[in-house]
Amino acid sequence: MKVDGTWRRAIELAQDGRTVRVLDQRRLPYEIAWVALTTVEDAAIAIRDMTIRGAPLIGATAAYGVALALAVDPDGAERACELLGATRPTAINLRWALGEMTAALAGVARSERATTAFAHAAKICDDDVAICEAIGRHGVGLIRDVASRRSGPVHVLTHCNAGWLATVDWGTALAPIYRAHEEGIAVHVWVDETRPRNQGLLTAWELAQHGIAHTVIADNAGGHLMQRHEVDLCIVGTDRTTRNGDVCNKIGTYLKALAAREDRIPFYVAAPSPSIDWTLTSGADIPIEERSGDEVRFVRGVEVVPASTRVANPAFDVTPAALVTGIITERGVVAPAALAALFGRS
Repeated sequence: MKVDGTWRRAIELAQDGRTVRVLDQRRLPYEIAWVALTTVEDAAIAIRDMTIRGAPLIGATAAYGVALALAVDPDGAERACELLGATRPTAINLRWALGEMTAALAGVARSERATTAFAHAAKICDDDVAICEAIGRHGVGLIRDVASRRSGPVHVLTHCNAGWLATVDWGTALAPIYRAHEEGIAVHVWVDETRPRNQGLLTAWELAQHGIAHTVIADNAGGHLMQRHEVDLCIVGTDRTTRNGDVCNKIGTYLKALAAREDRIPFYVAAPSPSIDWTLTSGADIPIEERSGDEVRFVRGVEVVPASTRVANPAFDVTPAALVTGIITERGVVAPAALAALFGRS
C-alpha cells in the first residue's frame, strides 16, 4: 500500500538479503519509521511489544524470525520456534507460520537451511498478499451491492486495524474497501479508535494515505450510529476463527456484532485461511491474551487510572458464529456454517 505516495509492504527484506525491515507501528500516525530486524530475538520483541501487529503480519514476521535464527545457527530452528511461539498466544497465524517453516526445513541440509528459510518466509509473504487481494475481490461485491441500491457513499464500520499494516499488503477487512475505492465507489469508513492501543489511528492513517473518506469514533459510538442507520455494513478482521465460524478478534468486536444484530446491520468477517483454526470447534477454546494493565492505566505516558485501582486488559473477545452474517475468504463469501465445506474440511 502507499506510504507517502510510495508503494511499500509492511515487512520487507533489505537488499543484503539478511535484514528484515518492518514499519514501526508504535510510532504511527505521528512518525514513519522502519525497524531493522537482524536476529530472531529482534523478531520476537517486535511481535511481543507490538512494533508490528495483526495476525497475518505476526505470522510473516515469525517466519522471517526463523530464517534470521538459521543465518546464525543452522541448528537453531527449534529454539527459534519456541521463542517466537511464546510471544503472543491468540493469533493462530503465528503457530501456522512456524509450522509452515518447520515443514519446509524438514530434510534440508544444514548448509542450505538459512537460504531455504528465507525463501520460504518470502513465499509466505507473497501468498499473504495474494490471499488478501482475493479477499478484496470477493468482498467488494458486498459494498457494490449496497451502492447499487442507494445514493451517496457506502458507510462501513470497522474495528481495530485490519488493513495492510496488519498484513503484508492490502489487508483483510480493509481490502474490499480499497478495492471499492479503486472501482470509483464512494465509501466512507467509521473507524473505531480501539482502546487501549488505539489501533483505529493506524486504520485512519492508512485510509488517509489512500485518500479514502473516514471518521474516527469512540469505541462506544458504534451502536449509536447503527441505531440511527448511519452504518450500511460492518467488516472486521480476525485473529483466529474456529471451524464452526466463531470469531476471535480485538476486544470490543463482540459488542459491535451484538449491536449489528439488534439493528439488522450485516456483520462480515474477513478471514484469510491461515487465520482459521481447523482444530477448534468452539471459540470458547481459544486462549485470550491478557496484556499489561499499564496499557489501560497510562495514556501516552500519563497515568489516568490510579495505582490503587486494579486494571484488567483482555486483548480479544469471541463473537459467536450466530452473530456473523458472512465470512469473506480468499475463496469467496460464505455463511459461518459453510466455512468448513468451502475449504474441503467438512
